[in-house]
Amino acid sequence: MLPKVGGPYAYAHAAWGTFAGFVVGWSLWLAEWLSLAVFPVAFTNYLMYFFSLDWTTQTIVKTLFVVFLIVTNIVGVKAAGRTNDVLTLVKLVPLLFFAVIGSLFIASNTSVASSNYSPFAPFGFGGFGAALVLIFWAYAGFEISTIPAEEIKDPSKTIPRAIVLGILIVTVFYLVTNIVLFGVMPSTALAASTAPLAKATNTALLAIPTVALIGGVIVGGGALVSVTGSDESGMIGTSRLGYALAADGLFPRVFAKIHPKFKTPYLGIIIQATTALVAAIVGNLTLLIATSVFFMAVAYLATSASIISLRKKGLKAQFHLRGSWVIPSLGVIFSIYLITQCTPTQIALGLIMLAVGVPIYIKYTPKKEITELKEELLSQESRLRRAASQEERFLAHLLWHIKKYYRRSRGKKQTSDHTE
Repeated sequence: MLPKVGGPYAYAHAAWGTFAGFVVGWSLWLAEWLSLAVFPVAFTNYLMYFFSLDWTTQTIVKTLFVVFLIVTNIVGVKAAGRTNDVLTLVKLVPLLFFAVIGSLFIASNTSVASSNYSPFAPFGFGGFGAALVLIFWAYAGFEISTIPAEEIKDPSKTIPRAIVLGILIVTVFYLVTNIVLFGVMPSTALAASTAPLAKATNTALLAIPTVALIGGVIVGGGALVSVTGSDESGMIGTSRLGYALAADGLFPRVFAKIHPKFKTPYLGIIIQATTALVAAIVGNLTLLIATSVFFMAVAYLATSASIISLRKKGLKAQFHLRGSWVIPSLGVIFSIYLITQCTPTQIALGLIMLAVGVPIYIKYTPKKEITELKEELLSQESRLRRAASQEERFLAHLLWHIKKYYRRSRGKKQTSDHTE
């Protein structure tokens, strides 16, 4: 409906003005920033499946993990994109391996699986809301895909299709993985493990000890790669968000400071990564994830509610929203529900961190678009350069050739428009 760079904060900005845009942008950035802090903790937890680590060693591992991602992202988006492509492919193979092995185990041990599945909700549904907050975090991230809307061809069709397709793929992987996981091991054993997938793989192959050991290593190693890949892509998206906010005059200009050689927002990357490392060292998974979801819910709430204001401003005459008031109303209700399911501590921490943004906005934010940054972000030359570099990544290049073959088989001409 509103193809502007910025996604959620652009909607709030158009609906209610500059400060509202900043609050939503700040909330979204905090959500992504806290997500960056989750992955060093998760990486260290899975590494402890292989090695025993004390607190000092865990801190060193988290630091090295973050430093690797900082260097990769500063060297260039192209290098980071290639790294993420490799990690994406590598991390899916162990999940498929686990799904197959686990399914075979369930098929040959139906009584064990039946026992593990029963009762369906051993602790009842009293903790449904708190569990949903943690689970929702795994599905979030789709909001980042709306940020570059202004440079995407036909965004009103392309972005919704990308979001729906992406969510469907993620949903299938998560549901299959969890159905198999709970069939292989009882929930009490899973709760006691810091590396449940690796532990479940080992259990499924326990009849052959050597194979069980190898299987656990494959899936445990895959989990480490998966965590790294998720943080890699998250850091790319968060640095892009910070740059876009700075270009719109809603964030301190330092977040858009470009490295003279690598042409990346290196200061923004360093700031977000090092502060996330501190959060990863002092925070725990539940607190980090739940607080991140609190900020996401604030952004989703503003996005859904902004439709009402934008319609009153005349957007209704320009765009026909499918779902009328139903979709935005459900968005508002669900966002409020997510917020209320966070604990008082998590909500208080979230409100304090939101409040910290106010003096930053007053003192450091220019409050108007920075022309040269905006031009760099939106110029046709920059778009084509980014699109060309993306097509050179082997995964994107492979998909481009698949599309080319498909169009030829249908008798259609392959387009060379880089902005597609």
